[in-house]
Amino acid sequence: MRRGSAGVHNENGSEESRKTAPGNGPEKARPQRKRHFFLKLDSWIDSTVWNLGFKLAETWEEITIFFRRFRVRGWKRLGFELAGEAMTFGTAGAVVLLTLALPAFEETKEDWRNRGDFAVTFLDRYGNVVGHRGIIHEDSVPVDELPDHLIKAVLATEDRRFFDHYGIDFIGLGRAMSENAKAGGVVQGGSTLTQQLAKNLFLTNERSIERKIKEAFLSVWLEVNLSKKEILSLYLDRAYMGGGTFGAAAASQFYFGKNITEVNLAESAMLAGLFKAPAKYAPHVNLPAARARAAEVLTNLVQSGMMSEGQVVAARRNPATAIDRAEVTAPDYFLDWAFDEVQRLAATGKIHQRSVVVRTTVDTGLQQAAEAAMESGLREFGESYRVKQGALVMIENGGAVRAMVGGRDYGESQFNRATKALRQPGSSFKLYTYTAAMERGFTPETMISDAPITWRGWSPQNYARSYKGRVSLLTAMAQSLNTVPVRLAKDELGTDLIADTAIKMGVETPLRRDKTIPLGTSEVTVMDQATAYAVTPAGGMQSRRHGVEQVINYEGEVLYDFNRDEPAAKRVVSEQATSSMNRILTQIPVIGTARRAALDGGVVTGGKTGTSQSYRDAWFIGFTGNYTTAVWFGNDDFTSMNNMTGGALPAMTFKKLMDYAHQGIELRPIPGIENPLPHGNHATGPSIADASHKGGEPIAPALVRPRTLSAETARVLRGIAEGLKGAGPIVAGAAPGTVSDTAPARPQTAKVTPIRLDVKP
Repeated sequence: MRRGSAGVHNENGSEESRKTAPGNGPEKARPQRKRHFFLKLDSWIDSTVWNLGFKLAETWEEITIFFRRFRVRGWKRLGFELAGEAMTFGTAGAVVLLTLALPAFEETKEDWRNRGDFAVTFLDRYGNVVGHRGIIHEDSVPVDELPDHLIKAVLATEDRRFFDHYGIDFIGLGRAMSENAKAGGVVQGGSTLTQQLAKNLFLTNERSIERKIKEAFLSVWLEVNLSKKEILSLYLDRAYMGGGTFGAAAASQFYFGKNITEVNLAESAMLAGLFKAPAKYAPHVNLPAARARAAEVLTNLVQSGMMSEGQVVAARRNPATAIDRAEVTAPDYFLDWAFDEVQRLAATGKIHQRSVVVRTTVDTGLQQAAEAAMESGLREFGESYRVKQGALVMIENGGAVRAMVGGRDYGESQFNRATKALRQPGSSFKLYTYTAAMERGFTPETMISDAPITWRGWSPQNYARSYKGRVSLLTAMAQSLNTVPVRLAKDELGTDLIADTAIKMGVETPLRRDKTIPLGTSEVTVMDQATAYAVTPAGGMQSRRHGVEQVINYEGEVLYDFNRDEPAAKRVVSEQATSSMNRILTQIPVIGTARRAALDGGVVTGGKTGTSQSYRDAWFIGFTGNYTTAVWFGNDDFTSMNNMTGGALPAMTFKKLMDYAHQGIELRPIPGIENPLPHGNHATGPSIADASHKGGEPIAPALVRPRTLSAETARVLRGIAEGLKGAGPIVAGAAPGTVSDTAPARPQTAKVTPIRLDVKP
């Protein structure tokens, strides 16, 4: 019993011990279950991945077998391979093109339809009408009311497949390329009417691939958002038509004195011919050329099948004749800029009416002289220097823009190179480096080393590839040494201070702040340079450039007045720094790189030349106590000129204009310059600038044409002056040979015979 009991006890004990022993309890069962779970999970993952791979391989094999039936062998394979590569590169190219075009689409977010929703009549500084902008050009006429032959003439000449393409006409482009190849030059354009409208509405005439890309995308955008009738209507209303007119309706009134709905076929052909080159084919300027162009339009009508030869024969035999008008030379580049200023004033809430009269700052006499100086320089030296374009801005010290030349021919290109073209200023940018140095306590006599220098791996050299050792800052600036401003920037100033000084003086274009900025590698506009340089003759005060003097409604109420509504000029450069810079800048036309800019009669002149790398840009920006003028020459496609520097044609153009502008006016002193007036007249107060030309014949101040006189009156006065040549200056109430203190000085744009500028009164 005891053994049995013991056996039972032991058996029970063993059972209990298995249940309670540390190694055999629930604690041991849980890890085993976890291990089994992870083994199952691992097995499932392995099997799933293997099955997935097997299935994918099987599927890929099926796809491969399926596409084998489409496999091309032999010579056909080459075509398919090329097509595949073309699709690949085409897709990538489309993405790149769209990326480049995105900035253009930003323009469409604005109220672009109402950009011209202004009726602005512009007056010059003396109150004479000089042009119009906005809807006052002429009320728009619905396309349905226009003569059928006018619409056909425009389409036959500008875009025959207008109703068949979707903004870009690849067939027409191919035809134009073929014709141009046959002719060995450009005889046909490939742009559609929609592309031309996109350019007129959103872009500029700048010749670049980027602009053409934007134009193409915007053309498609216009086709999506507008009907063909709307596109045609906008094109006929917005295109420049010569003579200062915009739109076919305004051109009809200007050239023929009749409503656009009343023009005949011959007149319609002449109007349609203006779209290509309005300045060249304007009938009031060159009637034979306008008629020849109209004959081409009539031929286009026949060739396109829109009309028969019998329908146009009468128009060929009786060509249109424009009404008798004197040649109108509106300051169109200036007016475009002034129109932008009016819209800016409206956007900022300073004017609240859109039908206004604007008195501008433009001086038509100086404007004509500026255009003549630019054109004569390009005509005389353009071929030898290989330069085709130029721009100019003239500011009277105080901020009023008196003249602006935005290019050689407004009819050919309305792109304003004076306000919109970004070009490297070269050494003319050194003004800001030296001004910053003068603000830091340097003087013109401070000595600095002109020696080789390396800054972060960059080693600039002087133009002559030689070095002068220790030189004064005056000498370094006058001789345009490159190492000196770089040394100042590296050791004393830093690029941020130089850029901030330029911005403070009036440069509005965003500037790069890299190590090359002291030598003018960051692009600016001609307007920027004129504005900033005008600070120095203003004694360090803001130049406050402006083109709008007053805005008046048709009831005579003054809505805006610059002197009343704009803040007073602030000091941006200290008197000491300004005086030092004027001492330096007035030596450059005497001993420096701008000797060709020195004015006749001893009028003290300051300024600086500038030439960018590879002779792509040539500048001269100069000033007297009266005016500041910035001149630029270059090519739109950025090709190099023939070794032209800023001391050549830019300086000569500056001199030609400024010599004219300073005849018979009261000279103002330049701050910090002793004896600023010529011939010692400083002792007796302001003098009259010497109006003698190189022939030595003096001009009678009382007989110089005031700007407010009519052209006929000016001719009479000029005739009297010519009759008195050799008799010496004669002034009413004064002894012969003397100048009366009370004799009226010549207003600033008078035209006198001895000055050989092609300026019409």
